[in-house]
Amino acid sequence: MQSTISKKRTTLVFSLLALACLLFAILSLCIGSVSIPVSDIPGILRGSDPKRMNILREIRLPRLCMAAILGGALALSGLLLQTFFGNPIAGPFVLGISSGAKLSVALTFIVLRHAHLSSLSLIAAAFAGAMVATLFILLVSEKLHHMAMLLVSGIMIGYICSAITDFLITFADEADIVNLHNWSLGSFSGMSWSNVRIAAILTLCALILAILLSKPMDAYRLGEAYARSVGINIRLFRTALILLSSLLSACVTAFAGPISFVGIAVPHLVRHFLGTSKPLLVIPASFLAGAAFCLLSDLIARTAFAPTELNISTVTSLFGAPIVIMMLLKRQREG
Repeated sequence: MQSTISKKRTTLVFSLLALACLLFAILSLCIGSVSIPVSDIPGILRGSDPKRMNILREIRLPRLCMAAILGGALALSGLLLQTFFGNPIAGPFVLGISSGAKLSVALTFIVLRHAHLSSLSLIAAAFAGAMVATLFILLVSEKLHHMAMLLVSGIMIGYICSAITDFLITFADEADIVNLHNWSLGSFSGMSWSNVRIAAILTLCALILAILLSKPMDAYRLGEAYARSVGINIRLFRTALILLSSLLSACVTAFAGPISFVGIAVPHLVRHFLGTSKPLLVIPASFLAGAAFCLLSDLIARTAFAPTELNISTVTSLFGAPIVIMMLLKRQREG
């Protein structure tokens, strides 16, 4: 009986997440400076209206695809970090990993400003910055085992990296300062299909690898001693987790800039609604939830005060920060 209820709950959660992604994607296509009725979309995409077809194919579709892909990547990155640290507040933004990636990309922009920077080179730069920040967090976490202290350390790392990034931006060319500043605030605007292809390939590979790691992750949740007893190579497993998380965070930062709170809030909500922490279920559900969350946030960011567009982190923080606060209060009461 309990198993049947659990299966129905899981099916319901996945169905609602898929419907949310579809609904927010359709709304993203329809709503904007040029309103497009849902019924007109199939005909427009077939070429009945070249002007509106260009709006859909070259502006709105790439943007909503990137919002979904990178939103899923952020949620998955946060979930992997939470597994790694055994800490529900671990996330690429809060721990300063996104800020490290942001600093590295800004430095690459400024040093190689006259060179053509490909998407892969920016991802590589972001990955290097994310890894440096991650290694620093690992060193700190060995000394500080208290959750609040780890959080404070991550915030301090984020502030340091952001301060250095702002310092570097002041020495950029005037033409680059605006672009660097806007990118550093986070946005899904200006995406191209080549960006979508690269992000989709990297994120899909990371998602598949994460699913393949779901069984070791399940054992690791019960403690390192238990994981070793069932034959898991802890060092290799932890290395895989941190590399995948850093790659996902780097991919998001390189394309859209740092985006806050998605990596913490989404996995927490998914575990709550599923009623389980089994990685085989939580991993794909977190990815879908992250996609839906960022699709909705991006829709709000570009339409709430149109034609002025909000930074995506403004919206994700507005929704994500209260969730994190409630999570901390709940853990305090349980403790």
